Amino acid sequence: MSAPAGLDPPGGCARCPRLAAFRAANRAKEPSWFNAPVPAFAPPGSDPVRLLVVGLAPGLKGANRTGRPFTGDYAGQLLYPTLVRFGFACGTYGEAKDDGLTLIGCRITNAVRCVPPANKPTPAEAKACRPFLEREIAALPDLRLVLVLGAIAHAAVLAALGLRKSAYPFRHGATYRLAPRDLVLAASYHCSRYNVNTGKLTAAMFEAVVGAIAADLG
Repeated sequence: MSAPAGLDPPGGCARCPRLAAFRAANRAKEPSWFNAPVPAFAPPGSDPVRLLVVGLAPGLKGANRTGRPFTGDYAGQLLYPTLVRFGFACGTYGEAKDDGLTLIGCRITNAVRCVPPANKPTPAEAKACRPFLEREIAALPDLRLVLVLGAIAHAAVLAALGLRKSAYPFRHGATYRLAPRDLVLAASYHCSRYNVNTGKLTAAMFEAVVGAIAADLG
C-alpha cells in the first residue's frame, strides 16, 4: 500500500533556520509560489509502492514553485518521461502539479524537503531532514527498490537505514542489496540540467538504470 499521510514536514518547518529564512525570502519575492517543504509525490489510493525515487532537494523554480518533486525544472523533463516509458507513471508530464501525471507503484521524494540556496544543502540540514526519510521508508511495506539520484541522496538513504557510506560507495549504475529491509539500492547521477548539458549523464544512461529497475521489479 502507499505510505500513510503525515510523513511530510509541516508547512512552517523550522528545523533548519537557513532554509526557513530562504523560504521566507522567496515567499516575499514570489507569493504565488509553493515556498514550503515539498511533500512526496505518491501514487493514488492503495497502489503498493515498490520503487522509491530519492532526489537531492527542491529546485528554486521547480518543486519550490510548483509544490511537486521534480516538477517545473529541467530534471523533470528527463525523469518523468523515463518513468512513463518503463511503466512507473502514466499520462503526460506537463511541468505542473495539475498536469494529470499519475505514478504507478512509485513514490518520489527528496533527501532535503526545502529548497536550499544555490541548490546546496549543508550536511547538518540533510541530517535534520533525515527523520522524514526514515519514517517514509519504514512506512512502505511493499518497498523493494530505492533509486537515488546523486551522491547526497545516496548518503541520505544509507544514513536513514543506519548503514555506512564506505560499504556502499556511490557510482552511477551501481546496485547494492541492503540487509535491513532486503532492499535493492540503485544509483544514478542526478538528472539535472548541468549533468545532462556536460554529458555526465545522458538520456540513454538514465534510461538504462530505470530499465534495469523495471526488469528487476518484473
